[in-house]
Amino acid sequence: MLKREIGMRLRELCRRKEVKIIEAEPCPDHIHMYVSMSPKLSISSIVEYLKGKSTLIIFERHANLKYKYGNRVFGVEDTM
Repeated sequence: MLKREIGMRLRELCRRKEVKIIEAEPCPDHIHMYVSMSPKLSISSIVEYLKGKSTLIIFERHANLKYKYGNRVFGVEDTM
């Protein structure tokens, strides 16, 4: 259930920034995403946006995860 919700949130966040998710693979502690986006956007700004917003949304909806993961953020790996 949590994987599905995280996926929905990431799709919504990407839609807001006009980023197209080509492929995504959820792993136990991170998500790999292959995306297409405008060259006017910087990769670092999109990664920062996705990590920050998704963490806030998930921790807000699932407060119990704060106790399990503490101050850690849900990561989005930036590999090229």
